[in-house]
Amino acid sequence: MSAPATVPPPTQPHERGTGSASERVTTTAPTVVGDGTSARSRARSRWRRVVWPLAVLVTLALVAVLIVVLRPATSTTPLAPDNPEGAGSRALAQILADQGVDVRYVRTSGQAVAAAREGTTLLLAGSYLLMDEQVEDLASTEADLVLLEAESWHIHELTDGAVDLGYATGTGEVDASCDDPDAQAAGSIDSDGYGLTALSPDVELCFLNGDTPLTGAYASVEADGRRVVVIDDSTLFMNARLAEDGNAALALRTLGRHDSLVWYVPSINDLGGEAGTSAGAVLPAWAGPVSLQLLVLALALALWQGRALGRVVTEPLPVTVRAVEATLGRGRLYRRARSRGHAAAALRAGMARRGAARLGLPRSAGAPEVIDGLARATGRSTEQVAHLLYGPPPTDDDGLLALARQLDELESEVHRT
Repeated sequence: MSAPATVPPPTQPHERGTGSASERVTTTAPTVVGDGTSARSRARSRWRRVVWPLAVLVTLALVAVLIVVLRPATSTTPLAPDNPEGAGSRALAQILADQGVDVRYVRTSGQAVAAAREGTTLLLAGSYLLMDEQVEDLASTEADLVLLEAESWHIHELTDGAVDLGYATGTGEVDASCDDPDAQAAGSIDSDGYGLTALSPDVELCFLNGDTPLTGAYASVEADGRRVVVIDDSTLFMNARLAEDGNAALALRTLGRHDSLVWYVPSINDLGGEAGTSAGAVLPAWAGPVSLQLLVLALALALWQGRALGRVVTEPLPVTVRAVEATLGRGRLYRRARSRGHAAAALRAGMARRGAARLGLPRSAGAPEVIDGLARATGRSTEQVAHLLYGPPPTDDDGLLALARQLDELESEVHRT
């Protein structure tokens, strides 16, 4: 038989030299295994392998804790009551709180609907992120509504068809010129919005546009037993402009009519629903930073342990289709399906995109901005430009051809400026 794999240490210490007992040196041999390593060397090797991943994990954990602990109690969300910057509304929220108004800040439509009861005020700060179902839920509440720079179709839904956008630019500081007590208390404001039009005699229209007297910056109406106020310019309620003209008086009286105010700023992850929570609302505040740190760790581990791939190999396509042929083919498909509406929408979208790029507008510019910019560049009225870009679809081929010619003329006028 072969010798055992493990050699035990000697039971007696080795003596070196012939000195006295106090001069003797005692040594103990380490435990050695058959592969030539010891427990200490194996532990050292394992520690070297895990020290860097462990250090990364500890660092990320410390960073996540610091982010959670040192997270400021403010935000940068526009019109948010906890945003102290110029685009925020923290000053207005603090003044309302000092006057005894209970301000509740929500980010989902479900939370807003659950909190908006009779005898409360619901502020909707912008509505372009909302779906139609969410707007219908907001319209079913019994709370008074205050709409800041809402979309046209949302205003129509929330006011029961009594108010709509006027698409008229502001003309500077204007007086209230109406009987609404809140507007009269403000005196005058300088709105940069697109104006509001009254579609019902019950609407109180204030701060009328000098160039377009049928449009105003403020509209109030009783709809479904509650008061709905629409304001075309959300910057009036921001920190940067709250001290101008009568903005503060208008904001405080409009939002402070009741002791409870639900301040709703829609967010991009707002999924609505009856539960009143979104995917992000059910997670704690530290979930986002920690998830980001874990993602960075996963990428680092993938780069550390992953194998390098070869260079990207390109493969020539078997057939090259020219852009003009693809366009003609798409047009033939539209004609065969008699889909004049889709063809008109494609023509209008292309014209709006090219015109906005020519005018230097951002890709995120909305319909009112594009309409206003094209009207100024071509000298046409905003109503004519809006009809060409966002009017009803043509009903026959002649109408589609006429629309294409008119859009081409409009684009040529833009390119001449």
